[in-house]
Order: sequence, then C-alpha cells, then structure tokens
Amino acid sequence: MNHQALQLLLNNFANLSSFAVRPRQLKIESLVSLRVGTTMAAKRSLSNSSITDDNKDKKIKGLNDSENLVAKEKSLEIQSVEIQRIKEDPSKIEAMTVQQLRTILRNVGVPSKGQKSVLISTLKGFLGKHLDGKSSEETEEHTNAACSENIILEADSVSDKSAVQEIPSQKQSKRRVKQSLAKSETLKVDGRIVKRKENISIETDEASDVQASRTRRKVSSEMSTEYVKPDNLVTVPHAEHWTILAHKKPQKDWIPYNPRTMRPPPLAEDTKFVKLMSWNVNGLRALLKLEGFSATELAQRENFDVLCLQETKLQEKDVESIKQSLIDGYGNSFWTCSNAKLGYSGTAIISRVKPLSVSYGLGIPDHDSEGRIVTAEFDSFYLICAYVPNSGDGLRRLSYRVTEWDLSLSNYMKELEKSKPVILTGDLNCAHQEIDIFNPAGNKRSAGFTEEERQSFGTNLLSKGFVDTFRKQHPNVVGYTYWGYRHGGRKTNKGWRLDYFLVSESIAEKVHDSYIVPDVMGSDHCPIGLVLKI
Repeated sequence: MNHQALQLLLNNFANLSSFAVRPRQLKIESLVSLRVGTTMAAKRSLSNSSITDDNKDKKIKGLNDSENLVAKEKSLEIQSVEIQRIKEDPSKIEAMTVQQLRTILRNVGVPSKGQKSVLISTLKGFLGKHLDGKSSEETEEHTNAACSENIILEADSVSDKSAVQEIPSQKQSKRRVKQSLAKSETLKVDGRIVKRKENISIETDEASDVQASRTRRKVSSEMSTEYVKPDNLVTVPHAEHWTILAHKKPQKDWIPYNPRTMRPPPLAEDTKFVKLMSWNVNGLRALLKLEGFSATELAQRENFDVLCLQETKLQEKDVESIKQSLIDGYGNSFWTCSNAKLGYSGTAIISRVKPLSVSYGLGIPDHDSEGRIVTAEFDSFYLICAYVPNSGDGLRRLSYRVTEWDLSLSNYMKELEKSKPVILTGDLNCAHQEIDIFNPAGNKRSAGFTEEERQSFGTNLLSKGFVDTFRKQHPNVVGYTYWGYRHGGRKTNKGWRLDYFLVSESIAEKVHDSYIVPDVMGSDHCPIGLVLKI
C-alpha cells in the first residue's frame, strides 16, 4: 500500500508541477534523483497535538501510517479528477470562487496570489500550456529533477522529531518548522555543461491560533558547482517568473509578456533587416566578472548587429582593455564616460557594422559631462544610445530632468530627423503608463513615475512623432525590464518598464519585432531588442 500511494503521489506531482517553464540543457546522468525514503513515505504521518495549559508537557501523537497514505491517495485522486473536469470544460473556471481557485493553484504548485482575474488567468495559462500531451516518461523526468524535501516539526519539549505534515489549530499551539530543500540542475555556460546543486534550509517559528498567527522565518542557502560531460542532453523546466501577471490593479484584458509565445516568426532569408539590442548593465566590469556570464555567448544566442549599453560605470582608463576583449566579431565600439563623477553613468555602442559617423552628447556642455549619449549614423537611420538622468532621491533632479534634459533631447532628435529617421534606445528612466509598473498607486511620487516625468515623456517624445515600439506591438501586455534588488522583485515579477526603443513615425511600420529578453541575468535590468526591416 505504501509503495502504491507513494507512486501515485509522484506521478500526480510530476503532472501538475510544470507551470511557466523554459527548456534548459541537462545531462541525463546528472539529473538529481528524488530522495524519497522512509522519511517521506512511512515516517511522514499526520499527528494530533494534545496540548495542556502547561506548554512544557506538549506531545505529538502520530496516526497510523497506512491511514495517512490512504487519505493522501484519496486526496490526490479527487484533485486529479477535478483538474481533468476543468480541462474538459474551461468555462467552469469563471464560476469558481477565489478560495477554490487558490486551492487548486496551490495544489498544483503554482503561485496563488492576486485578485480573481489574476487567478483565473494563471489557471487558464497553466491548463493551456502544461496539461497537453505530457507523457508519463516526461513527467517522471521532471519529477526526478524536482527538489527533494524533508520537513520536521518539533514541539518545544519533545525530543523525538517526527516528520509531521499537519497539526490541528483549534487550540493555541506553537511549532518549529525546519525545511531543507536540495535542488540540482545542469545548464550550459560558456560552452560547458555545468551541474549546479543548491541546498536551502528554512526555519520557521509559528504561533497559531483560530484568530491570529505569527510567523518568523530564517532562510539560508548554499550552492556548489561542478562540471560534467556534455553527453545525452535533455530539456528540463525552469521557472519563468515574467509569465506571471504581476500588477496591483490589472485591467481585465491585460496579459503577461511571454517572448516564447508572443514573438513573431523570423523574417524570410531574403529580407534585409537589422537587429538592435540595448541593455542597462548596471556596471560592466562587475557583470563581466560574474561566473557563468559570457558576452560572446549572448552575442551568439541573439546574433545582434548592434548592442547599446547604459550605466557601464567605466572610467576612460578602463575602456581600451575592455573593448579589446568584450566580443569577437564586433570590431566597432564607441564609448563615453562620466567626467563629472568617476565610475558613474556611461554609455556605449558596439557594432559589427561600421557606422558612417559617431558623436557624443547633445552638444550642450551642461548635459554632456556625465557620458549619457552616444549617436551612431548608419545608412538608413541614426541610432541614439541614451541613459536619461534619474530624478533621484527626494526628486532633487526632477526639475532639471523635465525642464532641461528632456527638452534638449527632443530638440536633438528632431534636428537629426531632418536628414534621416531616428531610433532612440536605452534606459529612459520613465514608466510611461500604469501598465508599465507593478504598483502605480504606491509610486506616484517616486522617481521614474511622477506625473511630471510621464507628461514630459509624452510631450517631448511621443507627441513629437516618436513611436514606443513595444507598446505599439503589445498594447495590453504587461512586460517589465527593471526589477529592484531591494525586495527581490525579479522573482515575483514586480517591476517597471524603463527601457525602450522609440523610432521615427516614418519607419514605425518597418518594425518587425520589439521584444524583451527577461531571462538574461546579471543586472537589475534585462536586455531589449528591435528587429527592423531595411
């Protein structure tokens, strides 16, 4: 009985745990085996807590193992039947309550936070993407790659530690939860296959009551890396947090950005086009030192023609050594650094095509001491790489930003446009609309989302005939390019869209694709791209 129930548990978990995944390369022999022993089968039991007024006399009594497994088996059967019914008749989702939606999403291992519309969208996405055509062999592989888990609950004065999954809370009780997870994945880094193991331990103190609860958590992690042979590669899932609709006040027609499903097919081989990319790297030297990051690998993967960088934070003395070793095959690079404050700001254009001409700054000394603008002229357009000034803490530079800088940038672009179309890209430090920021109401006076900055963005750029290419292509899509480090926003997709490709209206219809590359790490921003027919 124990073996059959355990097998059913594993099969159901495998079938329901593949929400929002991206293929990665993994060696078959290196797949981590699911560590399920007697602690996960016979020893994990449901116990009742007998609690007296004296907390020191607390004891945990275990129920019969076989009864516990039978209960789990029935629960899994009910869960599987319910999922199948919803899959056969998706209209039932709309009629479900918030609690029912959250229960099902939690049962299948999917985040269950947000309003009803968010929960409905999440469940529909899960059913549509990950419950079709899965073979038992595939799901077994996914299960073997999942993390193994041991949970031990300790009563305050009980020395015998049993693997307890649940404690009734009709009366006040205390418990300590120690949770350890071991995760292992194999991925390709710099042409090598890397096996990464991560151990995470979580300690939780909980004081539970019918009316109130208090939780304190302590999380620690350890990671180790080893190289293995690149034979017998298979794909395994990896969480795609950007596919979760994360917004405080989402409209009912909004959907999250997913580049795997929303990008158009490639252009025909005989179609002439240029592929541009832009990335705020938040310190280029630090990025290049990151283990696992390779500028060459990024270039091979994306095959861009031109790469624009912002916030390089380089000094003039650093440029020559970095430009010589950055990316093979891109022999044309143009850098500008901040002179007003060393190791601050800085922009660059790196190109495999030699530009006709290159200029730096806006031509106004008051704006050109921080290395914020590089302009390259190509045959059919001007390309401006810009790092727009942040209004700063306390909005101390807000007035300068909206009354001087934005106006000067707009005039500069319109002057260039007299001879050929203009493309502006980079970190423009403005989330223009509420759809472009996770928490619009809470950031009304935050740099990058003030009413003044948003109005200036519209007045000086959009109203002057420059088109926001991503928003034109995806009018109802929530796609972020920046996630703050402070609160771990990237893991929950609580971000801002601050990075843009704006183009002259005359070439807006030639844009084949304006996209975000949210899976590239190493900065608090991610790269963006533009495919333009020429």
